[in-house]
Amino acid sequence: TKSRPFSVVVAIDFGTTSSGYAFSFTGDPEAIHMMRRWEGGDPGVANQKSPTSLLLTPELKFHSFGFAARDSYHDLDPEEAQHWLYFDKFKMKIHSISDLTMETELEAVSGRRVKAIEVFAHALRFFKEHALKEVKDQSSSVLERDEVRWVITVPAVWRQPAKQFMREAAYLAELVSHDSPEQLLIALEPEAASIYCRKLRLHQVIDLSLRPMTREQLRKARHSRTFLVESGTGEFWSEMQTGDRYIVADCGGGTVDLTVHQIEQPQGTLKELYKASGGPYGAVGVDLAFEAMLCQIFGEDFIDSFKAKRPAAWVDLTIAFEARKRTATPGRSNGLNISLPFSFIDYYKRHRGQSVETALRKSNMNIVKWSSQGMLRLTAEAMNELFQPTINNIIKHIEELMKKQEVQGVRFLFLVGGFAESPMLQQAVQNALGQTCRIIIPQDVGLTILKGAVLFGLDPTVVRVRRCPLTYGVGVLNRFVEGRHPRDKLLVKEGREWCTDILDRFVSVDQSVALGEVVRRSYTPARTGQRKIIINIYCSATDDVVYISDPGVRKCGAITLDLPEALPGTVAGVERREIRATMQFGDTEIKVMAVDVASERTVRATIDFLSN
Repeated sequence: TKSRPFSVVVAIDFGTTSSGYAFSFTGDPEAIHMMRRWEGGDPGVANQKSPTSLLLTPELKFHSFGFAARDSYHDLDPEEAQHWLYFDKFKMKIHSISDLTMETELEAVSGRRVKAIEVFAHALRFFKEHALKEVKDQSSSVLERDEVRWVITVPAVWRQPAKQFMREAAYLAELVSHDSPEQLLIALEPEAASIYCRKLRLHQVIDLSLRPMTREQLRKARHSRTFLVESGTGEFWSEMQTGDRYIVADCGGGTVDLTVHQIEQPQGTLKELYKASGGPYGAVGVDLAFEAMLCQIFGEDFIDSFKAKRPAAWVDLTIAFEARKRTATPGRSNGLNISLPFSFIDYYKRHRGQSVETALRKSNMNIVKWSSQGMLRLTAEAMNELFQPTINNIIKHIEELMKKQEVQGVRFLFLVGGFAESPMLQQAVQNALGQTCRIIIPQDVGLTILKGAVLFGLDPTVVRVRRCPLTYGVGVLNRFVEGRHPRDKLLVKEGREWCTDILDRFVSVDQSVALGEVVRRSYTPARTGQRKIIINIYCSATDDVVYISDPGVRKCGAITLDLPEALPGTVAGVERREIRATMQFGDTEIKVMAVDVASERTVRATIDFLSN
């Protein structure tokens, strides 16, 4: 319960490849301010996000973030660079690790390891300082810490532990304190995009069926720093006349995240029609394909050795490739040149006793040539080959989603996220899906999520109904029924026959859950004087489960209820205490509250998915 309302919302879009923040004052919610352009970056681009790159000193102290981290790492002496810790694309690790904890480690480019939570906290702290400074510059009054509501974006396909991990990193970075968790919202990326898309006007979108996105449009979209949004729903929808359901495909650096929404009129709230789907098929897949191609040409052992001994030069090479990757277009007949760092050419010659040029000739990779200017020349076929697997995965995912019963007849597809700027992806999606639906791209496609996250912070109740990604429940004892329950589940206790391990379902996979809808259960301590009740939570990706021991069911977290001393005057042991727990599954995170029924006192209740 908050003493006073928030006066400003700051959203951080923490992306795999690029990140940024934006904010809005609650007194003027129609204006969204994009972050200032920092040192580095492309000249002439006003609102560009910053690369998600972090540099730590050999003593593990924060040094720099973004373009500054790139440049500083580049300028280090190669011997020295081996001791510094440079991290990029580290958000993907959180997606791929199945047993994420506070102890999980990340590896820097040079191979040194450090706790993942520290890396995330360094980045968030950096954003906090930059954003607050900028907010203060634009605000007339003095800002107290509790007047800021923070929003951090995560992929919708992330599981509960990953979302909690982000929240813990924010506590560590001191964005908010543990005592006021409501000051931080976790927003789901495609959901944020959707919130923004429903406010669009016709001139703010590009319909791929009519024309591809031009470079001029991209350039223009990147020049403005303050954006005005409609109150209510944008005119785009009133002109559409074809229903109010749509898919948002958020194609980012790391993940592809698909969400299906329906706009509920007249309030303009959103209702999720199918659970979030997608996977690790972001633009990084193209970079990994390029790395695999280099391994094929020069040998995997050489590439590994080069990375370890010349980490900064390796980073330069990946940056050079990414810059060219952005310019790749489908109709292009001529190839793309990528300059190899001098140390790569030199290191290869010393290691292999032959030139890079010879290696290329011998590798039988006819789609990659050595250009006369001393560059790696990727032909158009080579570029297609690098993009194809990732693009095919994205299209396959969208096609599978469109086959689902709940998604039948949806005629609109919004393409958002950084990878949606790629003409390669745009054309492939238009070719594959353009017959079945209209593909719409917001003009400022790379900033869609950031703006939507600010709108979400201004009004988190806008998404009214979500779908559960998993079935959740706890293990309970039920009366044993002969013939219905298997004998190996029989437990005899004080002369009574019980069946163990039965799953008491809280919610089922793909169930619709409205905001504020709760699941209530009562729990009684097993013995008097007990100070804690710990309840294990189990989850399953399918709903056809009966016992917590069934295949596909796993323990995924625990609820802890801290019991206060029993009130004086109640005779211990005569009446069993009842603790009523209330759980919410309709939000972006799972929440729990509890009350001691007899005394009506609130009981401290926590839910943990990270120390499993």
